[in-house]
Amino acid sequence: MNHNYRIEFEKFFSYSLSLDCLIFGLRNGEINLLMIKRDMDPYKGDWAIPGDLVYPEEDLMDAASRILFDLTSLKNIDLHQSQTFGKPDRHPQGRVVTCAYFALVKIDEVNAVASSWANEVKWVPIHEIPSLAFDHNLIVESTFEILKNKLSYEPICFDLLPNKFTLNELQQLYEYAFNVELNKANFRKKIKSIPFIEHNEKQTNVKHRPAKLFSFDYGKYKKLVENKDYTFKM
Repeated sequence: MNHNYRIEFEKFFSYSLSLDCLIFGLRNGEINLLMIKRDMDPYKGDWAIPGDLVYPEEDLMDAASRILFDLTSLKNIDLHQSQTFGKPDRHPQGRVVTCAYFALVKIDEVNAVASSWANEVKWVPIHEIPSLAFDHNLIVESTFEILKNKLSYEPICFDLLPNKFTLNELQQLYEYAFNVELNKANFRKKIKSIPFIEHNEKQTNVKHRPAKLFSFDYGKYKKLVENKDYTFKM
């Protein structure tokens, strides 16, 4: 390759790679997303998904964990790769391709704190997401569609719920995710085959009649799937 052609080639294919981390949690029956307020240009002062550029020699999973920790102080979060977004004009400072990662957490078990160039962090209900920096609204919408699909065919709802939950809390999660009102009796029939552990405990510190508490039996679920005796479907 001659020198002049190589310069043009490198100029033409010059771009950066970033990662954006979508952390979902459940609060008061609503699925929330962790947001940061940017304290640097571009979009200084705007809300965004935690994200940053990948270092040249960095593995993608390592980069996702580093970026999330740098901006929110969260660590040991089980992140999963979802989609890639690469419209040429998605970043005002040049061509930046970004890969989205997402995770489900129990909000009460994590402590997100703004750090690095994140000025503030907050949990926002997914149906109340404001206008975000870059194309982050598109990334949120696309990733939430993936999450909803998984909620239909995988028991990931229990990654959001408390370790001990009520059946009403489970129903509220699905009602909020799909923005529908579910009939209580029909919902109870639908979840009857799910391997639950029923506890001899009830809710405490509630104004209404305390409901019985349940847990998801991961061990039994795994055995059922291995034996092809059960398929999770909501």
